Amino acid sequence: MTVFSIIGCGFVADLYMRSFAVHDEVSVALAYDQNPDRLAAFGKHWNVKTASDLKAFLADLPKQSIVLNLTNPSAHFEINSAILNAGHHVYCEKPLALNMPDAVALCELAKEQNLRVAAAPCSVLGEAAQTLIHATNSGTAGKPRLIYADLDDGFIPQAPFKDWISESGAPWPAKDEFRVGCTLEHAGYYLSWLIAMNGAVTRVVAASGNVVADLLPNDAGPDFSTATLFFENGVVARLTCSITAPHDHRIRVIGDDGVLVVKQAWNNAATVRFHRRMRIRRRLLENPVGRKIKATRKTHPKVGRWGAAAMNFGLGPIEMASAIAEDRPCRIGSDFSLHLTEVALAIHNAGDKDGVRTMKTRCTPMQPMPWFDKATEGGN
Repeated sequence: MTVFSIIGCGFVADLYMRSFAVHDEVSVALAYDQNPDRLAAFGKHWNVKTASDLKAFLADLPKQSIVLNLTNPSAHFEINSAILNAGHHVYCEKPLALNMPDAVALCELAKEQNLRVAAAPCSVLGEAAQTLIHATNSGTAGKPRLIYADLDDGFIPQAPFKDWISESGAPWPAKDEFRVGCTLEHAGYYLSWLIAMNGAVTRVVAASGNVVADLLPNDAGPDFSTATLFFENGVVARLTCSITAPHDHRIRVIGDDGVLVVKQAWNNAATVRFHRRMRIRRRLLENPVGRKIKATRKTHPKVGRWGAAAMNFGLGPIEMASAIAEDRPCRIGSDFSLHLTEVALAIHNAGDKDGVRTMKTRCTPMQPMPWFDKATEGGN
């Protein structure tokens, strides 16, 4: 049995619990939230034992337990540090930290303590992402040249977000979402796919801004960003994030032989299609139907749609636990999470002036999940 504990029992904690429910091998031993009413509601709804305060929570766990930090982003560094100093591994919701010095300090502290740090998002471990990555790296579309990734969520200021309530009664954390900004909240979903596929980003050319500032709180972070990412392997990608443009969660890998497409970032079971490029008389175009690409082995349990997503949030913590048990690097461990954080911060902080950044951190492409037969590699 794999056992986790949770700090922070808000909106996203229910999504983790829904995900753990499809894994018979997982249980949650203990939970804590600084809001006693929220903690009581969460504990009762999910039948989870609760702790009276943070000190008691950390002291009540066996050494080197895996603790999920699902608190507000502004508390991530403080809580992550407390977990590590108490002798426990950390799995943190995004972002790992709100600045690079704090993110680096966390990874160094974990190394000193012989502990692990990993961070969300974990959709990169899901079936859709791994299938797209496998198809790209095995040459299904030929040599990849350019990638377009979009994370536009619609005109959120006019959405009924005050009515978005989690299963145990937690409201969607609008203030935190707007304060942190759409880039740090959402860019990681496709950044993680891109980094897993291509390895390190060497240079970021980006701009970010507030295009609906008059409709959001005064302390709102950037509500729009666009970035061109130059990868060490030569691939170039464009990534956009916004809470203004019409909903568009497509990622398109453009290669010599055609285009690989996924249309749903937040659905682990989203279809991956290959649209072969062809010439009809004088016209060059991609096949409009596309061939469906599938994993050749059993992947992971799926979670039904709830709200905007059909994602298994448990994949990240479970991958971390497996890595510890097998004494191997975690696929979304410190190097990966640190590089993802650096790139996301470079985009988030670009503004309209200082938009060219050379990355200092590095990571290698991700070890793929074992869901594909070697015979499927190569083109068509």
